[in-house]
Amino acid sequence: MTTDELTEHFPVDPNHLARLHARLEREAQDRDLLDIAYRTVDSAVGSLLLAATTHGLVRVAFASEDHNRVLLALARRVSPRLLQAPARLDPVARQLDEYFTGRRHRFDIPLDWSLSQGFRRTVLEHLNTDVSYGATASYAALAQLSGSPRAVRAVGTACATNPIPIVVPCHRVIRSDGTVGAYRGGPVAKRVLLDLERQP
Repeated sequence: MTTDELTEHFPVDPNHLARLHARLEREAQDRDLLDIAYRTVDSAVGSLLLAATTHGLVRVAFASEDHNRVLLALARRVSPRLLQAPARLDPVARQLDEYFTGRRHRFDIPLDWSLSQGFRRTVLEHLNTDVSYGATASYAALAQLSGSPRAVRAVGTACATNPIPIVVPCHRVIRSDGTVGAYRGGPVAKRVLLDLERQP
């Protein structure tokens, strides 16, 4: 019997499903079985997938990245014990909402850097602390800040693979000629974020 046939013969109450999911979420938290919590939020750049470990926010993904593929990658690289658990990500969702409405210029949430190692992590940490809201930096300038002035291409790779975009603001890195350049969420999303930060 297919799922549709089962549903036809045994109707499912959405409220009952919601209660079951909430119970599963609570028990997973209580028994320390939940390594990655995730949820989605709507934003000015489309649907965003948020994922957090017990250490902090580990991933922000744009819809263009295919949220299901991102979750599969997280299960492989971090832990298969993941569950949609929105409550754990409420602070992140709230700060993103404040950011998109112009009320927040800096995020104040713990980050899990486990998906960024070595020089890439160094680049992203400098980006997170040294390139402020409303400002931009060239790839070359960020290479200089990161201690490797000739590693411009490696800086580009670090930005392109940033697992926590928006919160770690790789959209603020532009080409030396002033053009926007590539972005994980696409050039339109990058322009939206830059324009948002330039509003008075």
